[in-house]
Amino acid sequence: MNRVERAIIMAAGFGKRMQPITLHTPKPLVKVNGVRMIDTVIRGLQENGITEIYVVVGHLKEKFSILEQEYPGLKLIENPYYDTCNNISSLYVAREHLENAMILDGDQLVYNPEILAVEFERSGYNCIWTEEKTDEWLLTETQGVVTSCSRTGGEKGWQLYSVSRWSKEDGQKLKQHLEREFEEKKNTQIYWDDVALFCYPQEYQLGIRQMHRGDIVEIDSLEELAELDESYRKYVEGGRENEGK
Repeated sequence: MNRVERAIIMAAGFGKRMQPITLHTPKPLVKVNGVRMIDTVIRGLQENGITEIYVVVGHLKEKFSILEQEYPGLKLIENPYYDTCNNISSLYVAREHLENAMILDGDQLVYNPEILAVEFERSGYNCIWTEEKTDEWLLTETQGVVTSCSRTGGEKGWQLYSVSRWSKEDGQKLKQHLEREFEEKKNTQIYWDDVALFCYPQEYQLGIRQMHRGDIVEIDSLEELAELDESYRKYVEGGRENEGK
């Protein structure tokens, strides 16, 4: 059995689909019903005994400095490539910490900390089984091992969420593959998840960790934010008024 020893939280992006809010506040620091999104992630990790936490920052990076004061054991890693590269660059700059690691996005809400449990059999992703059609990335598996991934979604499959665990061995491989893609191939415009799922799928035997809908919520737009927190309704309605002018 493997055990998570550290966590890497991706928090460098612009959050373009939540502008104008994210023009002055990084998306992970946006409050939902009074709580910053990243706090639900960090507290969930801490509840599972994970205190070695690395937060990769870029956009409005200075706003994250308060986290190091609030959470002992948390360290910021600056991504100097965040404005020209996709998020492969964020994991690349954190590549020294990939062994026995959990990788998460900072712009999601963790409602059930149990989904961040530290023990795991195989490297892989937290997923929710979906019968209905989705546009999100969808995994298929056979006998507990991921056999394919669809970037365009589908139905009757495992919807991938931004929580994954990596064993010591797979973390070492992922580091090497990140370096090869980012440094040698200059493949800077892909998601970091592409590395294991599409660039080198034959070198990983990834598993699936089942979650249930509501355990975690990903917020991708102002509309979704306003559905959870009425105080943001004005941004949605204001945008619609401007569209009509």
